[in-house]
Amino acid sequence: MANKKVEMSKVRKCIVLHHQGQSKNFISKYLQLSRNTVKKYINMYKVLNLDIQIINNKSDEELEKLFSKGEPELSPKLRAVYDMFPYMEKELKRTGVTKQLIWEEYIAKHPDGLRSSQFMDRYNIWSKKVNPVMHMNHKAGDKMYIDYAGKTLQIVDKDTGEITEVQFFVAILGASGYTYAEASMSQQKEDFIKSVEASLHFYGGVPAAIVPDNLKSAVTKSSKYEPTINDTFLDFSDHYGTVILPARAYKPKDKSLAEGAVKILYTRIYTVLRNQIFHSLEDLNHAIWTELDKHNNKPLSGRTDTRATLFETTDKPELKPLPEKLYEIKHQSFATVLPNAHALLSKDKHYYSVPYQYIKRKVKLIYTSEYVEIYHKYNLIAKHKRNPRAYNYTTINEHMASSHQFVTDWNPQKFIDWAASIGEPVKTFICELLEHKQHPEQAYKSCIGVLSMTKKVEKQRLIDACKRANDFNIYNYKIIKTILEKGLDKLDYTEDETHNIPQHKNIRGNNYYN
Repeated sequence: MANKKVEMSKVRKCIVLHHQGQSKNFISKYLQLSRNTVKKYINMYKVLNLDIQIINNKSDEELEKLFSKGEPELSPKLRAVYDMFPYMEKELKRTGVTKQLIWEEYIAKHPDGLRSSQFMDRYNIWSKKVNPVMHMNHKAGDKMYIDYAGKTLQIVDKDTGEITEVQFFVAILGASGYTYAEASMSQQKEDFIKSVEASLHFYGGVPAAIVPDNLKSAVTKSSKYEPTINDTFLDFSDHYGTVILPARAYKPKDKSLAEGAVKILYTRIYTVLRNQIFHSLEDLNHAIWTELDKHNNKPLSGRTDTRATLFETTDKPELKPLPEKLYEIKHQSFATVLPNAHALLSKDKHYYSVPYQYIKRKVKLIYTSEYVEIYHKYNLIAKHKRNPRAYNYTTINEHMASSHQFVTDWNPQKFIDWAASIGEPVKTFICELLEHKQHPEQAYKSCIGVLSMTKKVEKQRLIDACKRANDFNIYNYKIIKTILEKGLDKLDYTEDETHNIPQHKNIRGNNYYN
């Protein structure tokens, strides 16, 4: 029955059996007491530091008074030990500091103090009492735990009243418990990376490892032994010089620190914000950070330290410096190098040159908002500044081969002969198209596009379209396509009309199409 009073005769027997070396499991079964009850009285016996004879000589009434005291009076010798434990807990978070080293400091001050094994035993009991949820020794600057809260927050559109659910991200440093939190629009990769990066900049440094729960944005495949980490998150960790250590499946202690922080923030942030309405993510985060600052500066239970002061003395000095630049998410695309020695970035429909030796080879393009890198079998073969202009070329001269080196069926004469077989205006247009490019190879795709129009329209229509483009001195694929789609090749016009276009600020002119 819950809270049933334990007979002192059983407590006495429990301590005697423990003194005789019996295990807690044996005592629990023998006396028909729960294991936690057995553990409780054995720990109290150790704290009291009484001889077994004294226990045997006391009456049940005296034992009840003795064990019912919440905090027994300690001798000066034991008080010196317990006074050292808060200092010991802080120092153990420092790299290289051990329990043995702290005990040596203690015994140097108190030569008649407790021996090493007794000292360690009492510290373990004290630590479990102070940290009942999770007893793990976290090294300073070692790990940052991250997670999302199960409950979402909301922002309300000021004009429509539409409610949008937003996610609540939490990060916590193991040694100090210093916590960061923010709202984000989703748990998708881009938002997740931004939140993790924001937490590192909040701390002003980088821990040795980041420990995520098995979030889809962090871990693509969970496993008890070898979880598969998202490629982007791995690249992010390389940029910041840290490692990813996913929480192990079926190991609650691995993630209880972050989950514990989430539970506390439910009370200290959710409850405060529950009746407030926010119209933007920025306003919501400002409110979150105000309450978060109070949380980090609130004294810990039973201590004078706060998470903020612990961070300054433990974690902060051990964090590695931040890199100079923010991380930029990389995207990837695949392409086959065209006979004109260019690879297409399908996202922008822009062509980038590679050395001509890689013609017809499959390559991988890694790109950000600033640059494009092209790889062949893990080797970087070209790097360009990103250009978003569709159907344009970015070319490095050294990538282009001379005409006699270009080993391909594509060459200027091939396209000129093909155009001549259709009609003289087409030949003229193709010659000009080749001439207007810095490298003739850049025009090959456009030539194919123009000449292949005969599969969609009659040859005469293509001839007329090229003639019209020639008259306007505009040479690109798009002008031929536009003329044919709009049927402009079928319109009658005089030569004078082609050269007497009325002046107007909205007329684009030749340069627009180049």
